Amino acid sequence: MAGHSQFKNIMHRKGAQDARRARQFAKVIREITVAARSGLPDPASNPRLRAAISAAREVNMPKDTVERAIKKATGAGGGDDYVEVRYEGYGPAGVAVIVEALTDNRNRTASDVRAAFSKYGGSLGETNSVSFMFTRLGVITYPASVASEDEMLEAAIEAGAENVESTAEGHEVTCPVESFFAVRDALETRFGEPASAKFDWRPGTVVTLDEEKARTVLKLIDVLDESDDVQAVYANFDLPDDVAEKLSA
Repeated sequence: MAGHSQFKNIMHRKGAQDARRARQFAKVIREITVAARSGLPDPASNPRLRAAISAAREVNMPKDTVERAIKKATGAGGGDDYVEVRYEGYGPAGVAVIVEALTDNRNRTASDVRAAFSKYGGSLGETNSVSFMFTRLGVITYPASVASEDEMLEAAIEAGAENVESTAEGHEVTCPVESFFAVRDALETRFGEPASAKFDWRPGTVVTLDEEKARTVLKLIDVLDESDDVQAVYANFDLPDDVAEKLSA
C-alpha cells in the first residue's frame, strides 16, 4: 500500500504542477495580448511586449505559442478584450495585500477576489487603501556569473538604476518604474538577456507571522493566484526561519 500511496502522491504532485503550468501560460498569454494591443506587434518597438515575451521564456512557453498569442491579439478578430484592474485590502493578521488582474469581466473578478478575502478573514478595501505602504519598482535580475559586483553596480548606475544587491546567487537591480525599460535595455546590451525583468510592489514595513497565521495568509494568496484573472499577488508579511521551514516541510 505504501508504494501505491507514493504513486498517488507523485501523480497528484504532477497534476498540481501541470495545473500550475497551465495557469502560468494563461496569465502570460493575457499579458502578451494586452501588450501587443498597446503598441506595435514587433517586440523591438514595443517594450511592454518585449517584457511579456521575456516572462514567457521564464515559464518555458514554446515560441510558437507566443507567436500565436501575438498574432491572435493583433488579428482582425482581436480575441478577448482585457482591462487592467488593481485590488487592495487586508488579509489575516492585518497583512496588506495587492492583487493585479487582467480581466474581460470586472464584476466576476471583483466578486471572486472579494470572496477570497472574506473566506480567509480579510477584507477588500478601496484603491490606494494599502498601496501607500508599498513602493512600485522595476526589478531586473542576473545570475552572478555574468558580472562581478562592481561591474554590475557600475553598469546599473550608468543605466539609471537606484540600487543593486549582489549575492553568491546573483544580482538584483532595482529602478524607478518610469526608467524600467531603459535600464533593462541598457543592461541587456551589456550583459545579455536578464534572468527576469518585471515590476514589483515592495513593502515599506512587514508583518511577522506565526505558523498558524502564515498558513491562512498563504491559503488566501494561493486561492487568489489560482484565478485566471489574477496576474500577481503582493503582500507585506515576513516568516521567521523556523516557520518557513515548517511550512516547506
